[in-house]
Amino acid sequence: MQVRTRHTPAFGVARLMLAPGEAVLADYDAMLSASYGVLIEVRPRGGARGRKAHPTLFTAPAEGGWVDVAPALPGEVYTLELEGMSGWCVTRGSWLAASSTIYQDPNWPGFRPMFGAEQGFLEHVSGQGSVVLTSCGALDVVNLDAGAAITVAPGCVVAYTDTAQTRLRAVSQSLHQSIRTGEGLLLDFAGPAQILTQTRKPQAMSAALT
Repeated sequence: MQVRTRHTPAFGVARLMLAPGEAVLADYDAMLSASYGVLIEVRPRGGARGRKAHPTLFTAPAEGGWVDVAPALPGEVYTLELEGMSGWCVTRGSWLAASSTIYQDPNWPGFRPMFGAEQGFLEHVSGQGSVVLTSCGALDVVNLDAGAAITVAPGCVVAYTDTAQTRLRAVSQSLHQSIRTGEGLLLDFAGPAQILTQTRKPQAMSAALT
């Protein structure tokens, strides 16, 4: 799969160029259009953050094809190329599309041992292929050398390499804390690692638009 982006940074759109018979997984609600003949298989299920997600497999016909996808909120689209050696931790809601060769681990514990069985705001992806991510607002790439550290609000985290050393901690005991949304929490990172951050928090932007 090749990814061509346009209308960035404010209103990013990703065109997923598919070889003959190639498949890509995306949310049906993110689809804008597709070349004629692309097979669309919708698999309804409940999603995170109270929003229903519709994981959909788009498969190109014998002559190949394309699918255009875009996020719900204004922002950039960014493509990760996974080489099969290491994985990424991705904030739920930041994932836009992925090659069918990318594996999303439904049993990845993340920070759940600290908070019981509640589903966290992060998921883990690995494998070989492309993952298309979206940011709310502009996207920044932070490269941490060994020994370097940074603190990021969970609502501003898009993704990070699973090589990062991480620590999730409460801002204050007087604030409500939620592993599902990252509310009342902070994420400490230590390198070597690469971290993708966004300049706007999706929940805050959604509330403002509402």
